Amino acid sequence: MQPKYFDIHTHINFVAFNEDRGEVIKRAYEAGVFMINVGTQKDTSKSAVDLAHKYEGLYACIGLHPIHCDKSFHDEAELGEGGKEFTSRGEEFDYDYYLDLAKDDKVVAIGETGLDYYHPEDSNAIEKQKKSFLEHIKLAKEVGKPLMIHARPSKGSQDAYLDVIEILKEHKEVKANFHFFVGDIETAKKILELGHTMSFDGPITFAKEYEELIKFLPLESIMVETDAPYATPVPHRGKRNEPAYVVHIANKIADIKGLDKEDVRTQLLSNSLSFFDIKL
Repeated sequence: MQPKYFDIHTHINFVAFNEDRGEVIKRAYEAGVFMINVGTQKDTSKSAVDLAHKYEGLYACIGLHPIHCDKSFHDEAELGEGGKEFTSRGEEFDYDYYLDLAKDDKVVAIGETGLDYYHPEDSNAIEKQKKSFLEHIKLAKEVGKPLMIHARPSKGSQDAYLDVIEILKEHKEVKANFHFFVGDIETAKKILELGHTMSFDGPITFAKEYEELIKFLPLESIMVETDAPYATPVPHRGKRNEPAYVVHIANKIADIKGLDKEDVRTQLLSNSLSFFDIKL
């Protein structure tokens, strides 16, 4: 089986898919979609690896999401289906545990990791995030795999992005992808200067503010993802997101850039396979 698209960041390892995970994967296959399941804590990282071994075309990314470095508050609308997926009980980064997972051939990236300033409880929470981020960088170096970056700035700011960029400047041997990128063009320029990439999600299919950024970015620096079960694209807004819908995101990038959809599809797939060093 050969993919046509690559959803580089999804969470079908989450409980939102417990009732129909097999059917969701089948629909992805029918759409020609391979995918990377991303862990956010010990349990979801382990389940991402387990799923990768169970199904062809599934890979894993393992790590501790910055919001899970501490107990944290989240708006009710952000909690996900059932109100469970993104509530945080707080976890210490267990280097040896994640190292054992990271050595698996099906693990293609480390994360999602980074800095989330959207709902920080206090400065101590931010320090925990930074400590965890540095441990992820160390792990990425040890196993020779790229980072999956989660950076969410405080409202009206680019602060989390700028802090992540400053940290990455000290570790230029590690390549990183900024998942669900919502930064501005100036921030994107800084990321490009370091040789990193950005990926985009469902909101680009309905939010006009992404258009100038996507027009600016070289196609070679872009990848696509769903972040399922969140951030569902048009025409499926209001429903649970799933990897098959990444096709709509790829098509929207082609529309915004005024390029042939097949050319964009081919380049996006090539970008993903190259970045994550996946040999088919």
